[in-house]
Amino acid sequence: MTLDLIKYLKGGDLRSNAKAKELATLIETQYDFNALFHFLHSKDRLLIMRAADVLEKISRGHPNYLWPHQRDILHFLKTAKHKEFKWHLAQMVGRLPLTPIQRLEVSDVLTSWVTDSSESKIVRVNALQALYDINKQYHEREGEIQELIRNLKKEKIPSLISRIRKLTSS
Repeated sequence: MTLDLIKYLKGGDLRSNAKAKELATLIETQYDFNALFHFLHSKDRLLIMRAADVLEKISRGHPNYLWPHQRDILHFLKTAKHKEFKWHLAQMVGRLPLTPIQRLEVSDVLTSWVTDSSESKIVRVNALQALYDINKQYHEREGEIQELIRNLKKEKIPSLISRIRKLTSS
């Protein structure tokens, strides 16, 4: 499988996903997932974005595929610069079995993304979702999440308001 991965990831620009959706259906094992994960270490923003997109999609059904890569994901979370990578990291990090210290570190990064008005809206929405999901699982920052939601409502950003409605209605 590794020989063919690049052909599914390259081509086009950041607005397209090339053959990423097709690739997601072809990744069937941890071994294949690991080979794809290696592209997150690339210097090529396009390859990183596409690989992250496919990895995120696959991890919805196989969150355990992420577990061997936990250290890298937590590192990327702290060092990611590009919005396309951040929004996929936010989606994946909530699927990891985090220690209390890791949850604190992850929550701090995600909170900084959510509260940074210069971040893209999709990064902010996905970071909010991840914070909510992590809190729902561990019940450690309930008050902080509610305060964050109150403050975000004041910004009157449609995508954030829509996500808040979805989160608070469930």
